[in-house]
Parts: sequence; structure tokens; C-alpha cells
Amino acid sequence: MKEKGRKVIATNKKARHNYSILDVYEAGVALLGTEVKALREGKASLVDAFATVDDGEVWLRGLHIPEYNRGTWTNHEPRRTRKLLLHKREIEHLVGKTREGNLTLVPLSMYFVDGRVKVELALARGKQLHDKRQDMARRTAEREATRELGRRIKGMRG
Repeated sequence: MKEKGRKVIATNKKARHNYSILDVYEAGVALLGTEVKALREGKASLVDAFATVDDGEVWLRGLHIPEYNRGTWTNHEPRRTRKLLLHKREIEHLVGKTREGNLTLVPLSMYFVDGRVKVELALARGKQLHDKRQDMARRTAEREATRELGRRIKGMRG
């Protein structure tokens, strides 16, 4: 799937359901050669992934990139911690935001841009169960409204 010159590798579908997204950043990822080859095959999982800020560096944890099937003893560990590449100003902003409130860093998607692997990282706040229910009810109401509008335009109901 290509959007604006980027080839999406993996998306975290549950992230927008479980978190309220406040801000989005694009970060590069420091990878090994076999990891890039495995990603080119479209194999990655962001399901349990999250990011932390340690000693002024941002680390992506829980990202699963399976071993490259044609790799040898140089193959990578599937769930190793990977460094995210951000500007110093962005890192300082993230440190301030994560310390001030109960905010987390969640990867939304992983994609290629001009041959480089990028991660869309979101500064997010966890949703409570009632927030999730409100969002589902709102989406259902919007869907019903657009469906009804479409019916009226087509002349099915008067």
C-alpha cells in the first residue's frame, strides 16, 4: 500500500482504539541489515511495541521483526530494543511531556520513505473503558447518518 511516496510495512490498529493521540512524530530507526531485509518482505508486528526515553535517547521496545529466513549466524534477535532517531529538541519535548502527565509513546505505523525505515510515533494518553464506548457510539451514529443521507440522495426515502 503506497501513500505519498511511502510503503507501509506495519500498522498498530489497536493504538487509536486504546489511546487518545495528542501529538505525532516521525522518527528514523537504527536497524541491522537482516532487519531491513525482513522488513522489505513486509514482516513486522507493532502489537506490543512502545517507546521509552532513557538518558536523552528514545528506544523502541517490543517491536517484533522476525529473523530473516535467508540470514546466517549474523541474523538479528527478533524483539531487541531499537534506537529511534529524533532531533534533540523533539526528544526534550517528549521527555517533558511524558514526565508531566501520564502520557506514553506508542508507534502507530512503520513504513519506508525513500529506502529508509521510519516509525510514526504518537504521544498518547490511555483511554478508559467509558471513553472507548463513547467513541464507538459516536462512530456508529456518524455511519448511520451518512448511510441515511446516501439513501435520501438516491431517492429511496422521501
